[in-house]
Amino acid sequence: MPNHISAFKQMRRTRRHTEINRRSKGVLRASLRRIRELLVQGNGEQARQLMGKAHSRIDKSVQKGILHKNAASRLKSRLMARLHALNQPKTA
Repeated sequence: MPNHISAFKQMRRTRRHTEINRRSKGVLRASLRRIRELLVQGNGEQARQLMGKAHSRIDKSVQKGILHKNAASRLKSRLMARLHALNQPKTA
């Protein structure tokens, strides 16, 4: 337990920020999960519509310090690669 008033305040702030970060991560993960499910099902058009919102959420999570910028770039790149692979004609 903290021994100073300022340490108590910092503990409260940490709890608050942790809850906010957890909620933001959950929203981000849910949107990514939805896009991945659509890609697996082969619904490229619906996935493309949600891709803009997902990119926005990823970028906002970088601004808030939830994701590292390289991790965000990697996520966006992989999602777009899967979307483009879905739209490519399959050759025998």
